[in-house]
Amino acid sequence: MKFLFGFFMVLSSLITHAQRYDPSFAQRQIDSLLKTIYKKDEPGASIAVLQNGKTLFKSNYGLMNAENKENISSTTNFNIGSLTKQFTAAAILQLSERKKLSLSDEIAKFFPNLNKKVAETITIRQLLTHSSGIIDHYDYADKNLKHAHNTDVYAAIKNIDSTYFSPGSSYRYSNTAYCMLALVIEKLGGMSYSAYMKKNIFEPLNMVHTTVWSEKEKIGEEATGYEYDSVSRTFKKSGPEDNVFFSTEGDGGVYTSIDDYLKWFNALQSGKILSTAAIKHGLSAQFPVNKQKSLSYGYGWFINESSRPYKVYHSGSNGGFRAFSFSVPEENFLIVIFSNRTGIDLEQLALEIDKILRPRE
Repeated sequence: MKFLFGFFMVLSSLITHAQRYDPSFAQRQIDSLLKTIYKKDEPGASIAVLQNGKTLFKSNYGLMNAENKENISSTTNFNIGSLTKQFTAAAILQLSERKKLSLSDEIAKFFPNLNKKVAETITIRQLLTHSSGIIDHYDYADKNLKHAHNTDVYAAIKNIDSTYFSPGSSYRYSNTAYCMLALVIEKLGGMSYSAYMKKNIFEPLNMVHTTVWSEKEKIGEEATGYEYDSVSRTFKKSGPEDNVFFSTEGDGGVYTSIDDYLKWFNALQSGKILSTAAIKHGLSAQFPVNKQKSLSYGYGWFINESSRPYKVYHSGSNGGFRAFSFSVPEENFLIVIFSNRTGIDLEQLALEIDKILRPRE
């Protein structure tokens, strides 16, 4: 990523003072930076920045489908990978507010056939914070599957009688945990995960382009994912047809657009879907990831408290898709990037954009 640093060094001294008085100057710098990274004739990205709750920057780069030469727009649907976890966590918090569950409930309450040595030691809260120690499903799932789903994840681990560590004693990021949470949502909601999300989150927020992938679901304005080979400098399709675990819903199944994601962020800021108390709880440190760096996990989010105001972020990676969301809730500030190609460090890119907008003296 040397080109990012080189480009930024040239601009930094100018930006420090100029952007403060002229937002359009910063917008031009961001656009110039992005045009050096994303080419018109390659898979690209959709990017938005909110500052003080207002859209400061929104633009699209490259192709949503390289074969058909269709351009990316702000309504293009990307798979957002693990950014899905924030939606799964929000649904669990909804059910908690509706008194359907308690975060301290043992998961044996919802999975009576799960091995008791596991089910009676893990709580919903531990699944949310990646502190359950639940065994990853990847090596245990049916090898003949074309598309794995949440139920296949459960089938893979239901008879395992151990965890990586004593639940609640350590942190280990777990896609399995969020697939299990999705199954809890289905049990208590009385409908599929996809249907629950549509009824209780997407439709109330008018997120008309947002859905959960399945074999039967038609996704409008769907971007194609591509893996970038830096040696041959070529792109290869990489999506649900190429990855067995692409299709598990609760950990990474959501497709959404930049326009819809902005609706989601604004809802979190205003308390539209959940109470402000529940949102604050979910967006606050719940379990330490790295104490030395003041990094924790909330409910579906990483929380960085190394400086004030605290930062909230998460990345997503699934097939040829990459996504990154970075926000400062106290400042109503957001940078979100959805991409249908690999080979670009979106976290680093978001940090460079942040430096342009909020330079440090």
